[in-house]
Amino acid sequence: MSHIVTITTEIRDGTALSAACRRLQIEQPRHETVRLFSREVTGTTVRLPEWRYPVVCHLATGQIDYDNFEGRWGDNHHLNRLRQSYAVEKTRIEARRTGHTVTEQQLADGSIRLSVCAGAAS
Repeated sequence: MSHIVTITTEIRDGTALSAACRRLQIEQPRHETVRLFSREVTGTTVRLPEWRYPVVCHLATGQIDYDNFEGRWGDNHHLNRLRQSYAVEKTRIEARRTGHTVTEQQLADGSIRLSVCAGAAS
């Protein structure tokens, strides 16, 4: 039996965030205070390619702060890829933790299909 699941991604797991950055081959996240355009923010920062300011993840709440000036200071595509990669890595971590395996298929539209198989951890 298969199930379709839609997820609103909240970034709460530092290990999954680090794995997502490795997957994207970008600098590892770090906890720091940074200046966005109009304010300082403290959290776990990720520096996306060609973005003027980092993305700041608040792991306790799952929320993120960023300033890309409606795409002028950073392409939303990079942020969407980070969210997608985070969701894939978090799913892998949780599936393995509960003894399941995960297979991944990259689709032509850029989305990723994950299949979780119960009881067959590798």
